[in-house]
Amino acid sequence: YTLSEGANPFIPIPGMEEASLKIFQSQVLLPFSLSDGSMHAFLGPYSNTSKKKIHNDFLPEDDSTLPFIYSPTIDLTLFSDTTKIFQAFPPPKDKHIQWLERVETSKQSDWKEAGIFDFVQLSKYDLNVFNPQMLLSAIFFWNRETRAFEFPCGFVCPTLLDIAAIIGLKPLGDRYLPDILEEEIPMKDTSIVWDKKTYSAFVSAHHGKEGTPMTDFEHIAFLLYWLSAYVFCIPSLQVPKYYYTLAQALHLKKKVCLRKLLLASFYTCLDEASKSLFREIRPRNLTSPLWLLQLWLNSIFEKKLKLLSLQASIRYSLEGARLTALTPKKRFVDAFARYVQAILEFEEFSKDLASFIRSDLEGSS
Repeated sequence: YTLSEGANPFIPIPGMEEASLKIFQSQVLLPFSLSDGSMHAFLGPYSNTSKKKIHNDFLPEDDSTLPFIYSPTIDLTLFSDTTKIFQAFPPPKDKHIQWLERVETSKQSDWKEAGIFDFVQLSKYDLNVFNPQMLLSAIFFWNRETRAFEFPCGFVCPTLLDIAAIIGLKPLGDRYLPDILEEEIPMKDTSIVWDKKTYSAFVSAHHGKEGTPMTDFEHIAFLLYWLSAYVFCIPSLQVPKYYYTLAQALHLKKKVCLRKLLLASFYTCLDEASKSLFREIRPRNLTSPLWLLQLWLNSIFEKKLKLLSLQASIRYSLEGARLTALTPKKRFVDAFARYVQAILEFEEFSKDLASFIRSDLEGSS
């Protein structure tokens, strides 16, 4: 119970023997009040502040998921062969541009209705161009526990808003459940040649001849190729049956929320990439849409690193297309140090890290 000394209430220390007093002094009084307003207290454990360790249930500490940048030593020679690390990047646009333009002539209205027209247009640009040192430097800061880059200013990561700005996908759409969505056009009834799985063989097998009409099967085959090679970037560099249901849904003009699928795949990709950095052997064939990471990094580094397009006079119809032109082509000896230092300079959250919250974005609103 409490006593008062002037206007200040206090809880007195009870009289006790020396042994009991030592126990009392090793604990702490935890006050509580009753409904009548009286103040009481009970003894609780005393925490030694010199050994106190802050616990956060929302962000539990797990050393195994800390960013690679915290490693005691980093051997950059493990990352010298970047061609093997980034094999799953989209193929050059000239490998499929004729097929894309043929399909677009007949199906652009369908793409607009399904909400993927702008996204498909992005594959006309140089998504295959990337800067390995910039990508790896950013992956060094990826925290697999929070699924975000651990920059000095706090946690930062691409969001659904970033994806909408970069590739023009709408924020809304139907949830995609491949196990529930029926095959309205059974796979066995199509003329898709599944033994021609490599990208070049698949294009050759399904690219219709000039002057012939566009069939539903050719359209589904094109969407399969596009999803595999340019959206999710399959590590096997082949067209799998896995995306048939999704390709069929887009062909049928279903408004699938492709943006969420892409972001989920992107986060999983960064988790796997970060985990692979800790292996004793060099990481190989990092998977999924790392092209999106390149475009996002171009956007946040554009001002800080003064990234410039070689063709600055071109007016792009899509923000993502403009960002493809900013990817640094030159490889510098001190590239890792340059990009890591740029990240470390984000000591406070700035407009560069929210570069798409502005009114002058290229492309559809």
